[in-house]
Amino acid sequence: MLDDLKALVCALNKELPKEGLVTMTSGNVSGRDPESGLVAIKPSGVSFDALTPDDIVIVDLRGTVVEGARKPSVDTATHLVVYRARPDVNGMVHTHSNYATAFAAVGKPIPAVLTAIADEFGGPIPCGPYCQIGEEQIGEAIVEHIGACPAILLQNHGVFTVGPTPRAAVKAAVMCEDVAKTVYLAMQLGEPIPIPAEEVARANRRYAEKYGQ
Repeated sequence: MLDDLKALVCALNKELPKEGLVTMTSGNVSGRDPESGLVAIKPSGVSFDALTPDDIVIVDLRGTVVEGARKPSVDTATHLVVYRARPDVNGMVHTHSNYATAFAAVGKPIPAVLTAIADEFGGPIPCGPYCQIGEEQIGEAIVEHIGACPAILLQNHGVFTVGPTPRAAVKAAVMCEDVAKTVYLAMQLGEPIPIPAEEVARANRRYAEKYGQ
């Protein structure tokens, strides 16, 4: 079932440690099949190195396992809340990447002080409230606070990113950590200079319309 999606989600999960976004077994990538609405997600507690497409678990939007011998990620409920609320989202990532999670630890958004932030995120990367892990609270906080941004921090927790595809969500996770590191380093030198909101909007629109092939 959904062999191509399982292979893609497996491969993208393996990219997280390669990009330095996760350690041990923490973090996950999921993808939704737009036609069936079924979701492929990393199994709980399985190392990224050992992960194979057959390990990927298929669940429906209520969390019932449709295919797979392993337990799905403990973050499955979070992913499914977002998928149910956001039909435009077909990929989602969760990490505890160091620099972005440092902002989450102090409950601060990542300000729009870089053109890369304007291009990719369209404004500051928001920080949502603290939520208990394992239930639907985190997903509800993401839906409420993420807005049009493809990334959000949750206080004391970590990073969640979304996209129209699983690969787009992974790109947002990589970019989120990259800009978080740069902003953190800039803060050691002084006060980062905000980009005016109208220029952020112009840059984001241009990036969406003209970047790439």
